[in-house]
Formats: sequence, C-alpha cells, structure tokens
Amino acid sequence: MNDKIRVGISSCLLGHPVRWNAGHKLDKYLTHTLGEFVEYVPVCPEVEVGLGVPRESMRLVGDPEKPRLITFKSKTDHTDKMIFWARERVTALEKENLCGFIFKSDSPSSGMVRVKVYNDKGMPHKKGVGIFAREFMHRFPSIPVEDDGRLNNPQIRENFIQQIFSMKRWRDINTERRTMGKLVDFHTRNKLLLLSHSQKHYRMMGKLVAEGKQLSIGDLYHQYQGLLLDTLKLKTTIKKNVNVLQHLMGYFKKQLSADEKQELLETFEHYRQERVPLIVPITLINHYVRKYQQPYLRNQTYLHPHPLELKLRIHI
Repeated sequence: MNDKIRVGISSCLLGHPVRWNAGHKLDKYLTHTLGEFVEYVPVCPEVEVGLGVPRESMRLVGDPEKPRLITFKSKTDHTDKMIFWARERVTALEKENLCGFIFKSDSPSSGMVRVKVYNDKGMPHKKGVGIFAREFMHRFPSIPVEDDGRLNNPQIRENFIQQIFSMKRWRDINTERRTMGKLVDFHTRNKLLLLSHSQKHYRMMGKLVAEGKQLSIGDLYHQYQGLLLDTLKLKTTIKKNVNVLQHLMGYFKKQLSADEKQELLETFEHYRQERVPLIVPITLINHYVRKYQQPYLRNQTYLHPHPLELKLRIHI
C-alpha cells in the first residue's frame, strides 16, 4: 500500500482527556498495535461542539429513532447544536479519505449501536445510536465502522481490520487511471479472500468483471465497489475458511508428497475442530508456497491480508 490507512476515531480512545470527567479511555491495542499501521483522525463531538472539560454528563432521551441529547442534572437540551455540528463535521470528513471509523461504545454522541435511550419514566433501553455516529454512518454507508467494545471480540476485530486494509487497497487502485486490466488484477489477487466471505458474492463479482466491457469504466468500478464492501461485511466462518484451505491445497496436488498432503489435511481437520487457530494452516500453506515457488498464491491477499504484528487469526 502507498501509505498509512486513515481511520477516524473517538479522541478518548487515543488517550486524550476529553471525557465528561476529564478522563480518557485509552485503548492500547488501537494505539500501540494497530496504530503502527494507521493514521488516526480524532473526533470528540462534545469538545468540538463547544462543551468544556470537565462537563455535566449527558444522555439520550425519548424516541430511539430521534432522541434528544439532554444533560443529566440541569436538563439542558444540546440536540439541535449537536446535530448542526455533526452535519458540518461529516462534510469536512469527506476530504480525509477515511477507510474506517472506530467509535466510543455507549456514548450518546458516538455510540454506534445499543446506546441507552431513556423513556419518560427514566428507564433505559439499549436501542439508540449516538447523534454523531448516526450522521456519520448515514453520510458514509460504505465506510467500515466499529466501536471499541465490539472490537474486543476477536472475530469482529479481525473482520474490521480486514475491511479497512481491503478498503485501502481498493482506494489505492482508484488513485490511478481506471482500467479494466487493473480491476481484473485486483479481483484476481483477492479471489480467495472474497471466497472466504461469500462464494455467492464472489461469483457475482466474477460475472460483473467478465461482462465489464458492456459498462462504462466508471459504472463498472462503482458496481464492483458496492459488491466488494457488501462481501467484506459478511463474516468468515470455519466452514468457509476450510473450503478456501482445501482450494489452496489443490494448487499443490502435483507437488506435495503423500506425507505433506496428510499433514495439511490433518492441520485442516484440527482447525475445523477448533483445536488450532487459522494461523496454523495458513502458515503451513505459506511454507509450501515458498518451497514450491507458487507465483499465483504468492500474490493472494488471503494469505497476507494484514501484518503479522496485528496478531490476528490466532483465536480459537
């Protein structure tokens, strides 16, 4: 990739003391590990809208679809001010070329899902979306988003990081002159990665590329991007990955010895039974790619979707 991936993030997750109590929610994985490969664009709605630090705490009140942002004690309504600011802020973010956004969970301004909304009796229901997060997701429906709480789930974390790296690769080929050849090359390199998310979507994308000359290059890229992002939103599973691993093994059928084939099959089975993480069969496949100099597989994104330093594909 040409440069670091640009990702929006709630400022408090970077350790900025901007919360209502002048504290922060520093996330060491996001800052120290993922931070080596991304350039963060921090956003704090409350501070940027003009509220001080520290400040009175706030919560969402009323209709979960159109909640009001009300301070806890004084009952001051900041809704209209926050909505006006949020719409201006997302407009400004269009220039940042973001490949993703990480929100602060449970925040009345930045919570992505299941934010508490209080009814007229003061009872909370986890059905809300933070005011800024709602505006962002409405303006940028194709940009991958997650919150810090959900990213504690290894599968969700892996899928989100895979999405932002894929988005960056896609953005990189769009910075140059669009051609059919570049799209075919991108699709070819990402074949197995796409298959690990959805065979159905991969076939749809293959059909689109095969019939691409019937469309203008602009329409072709636009339709391909839509399918790409829809595909990557679908979670990988053990069953899907085993299918891809077996597909990978097929490229070595004339080269592997009987013992090597048996070792691969046993490793696949250990993964299927959740005895070892995905990184184990992937490492073995990569060994054979180098040993037998398999040029097609060497360029497959599935085998190297993100840096090893991110410590992904290690959960069982």
